[in-house]
Amino acid sequence: MTTATAAAATAAAALRALHHGPELPLVLPGPWDAASARVFADAGFAALATPSAGIAASLGYEDGQTPADEMFAAVARIVRAVDIPVSADVEAGYGLSAKELVGRLADAGAVGCNLEDTDHATGSLRDPQEQADWLAEVRAEAGDALVVNARIDTYLLRGAQGTEEAQEVTEETVRRGRLYAAAGADCVYPILAPPPLLAELAAGIGIPVNAVVTPDGPSPRELGALGASRITFGPGLQQRAMAAVAGMAERLREELGAEV
Repeated sequence: MTTATAAAATAAAALRALHHGPELPLVLPGPWDAASARVFADAGFAALATPSAGIAASLGYEDGQTPADEMFAAVARIVRAVDIPVSADVEAGYGLSAKELVGRLADAGAVGCNLEDTDHATGSLRDPQEQADWLAEVRAEAGDALVVNARIDTYLLRGAQGTEEAQEVTEETVRRGRLYAAAGADCVYPILAPPPLLAELAAGIGIPVNAVVTPDGPSPRELGALGASRITFGPGLQQRAMAAVAGMAERLREELGAEV
């Protein structure tokens, strides 16, 4: 084992342990560039989780349109800026083989990743067994040197209208979560799951559950009390930062008045 590989394994072990530590939920801010990463690290957070949508916006792309090379380069800049573990949202893997994906993550210095089960070619959910097999390949390639957060897009893509439909989505979420856990996922991320269902999902799946903070939803502390072990923000923090910049720009324009 090389020094770099050993360091990555140690960092991944530290990140993995935080999902089970005494101070839960684990709150992972989402930096979109090196500067924001340093701000969150300096504030004392134990680890970070990059948001693909936030990075896309910072690079001038729509969500889901960032070229893989640019995404990995952005992640690498973030990793270099801090001395705490970084997990990277790499969407559905950019069509890379498990070996290529794990290699690109290692080259960027990320010790965790999000992998979602949306098939972006069709815009629909991928077959759950195929996704589980893919996650198992990623786990086999990475060994223990990567914390895998398996995103489940059932609530995102299917939603739920009536009680019966809602129950079907929840059952499908648990079924997928169990398959992904058996394949080696360390955590599952049923994005946009109704917060009151977090405890049920965690109990049914059996591994830590990631919840996302939304503008009008529960706070990180409240999501933890509802059953989430890991809290992320998607592009929310980047959007709040840009709203602050927009406010500064407007005030500057007002100060300059007719000179603008």
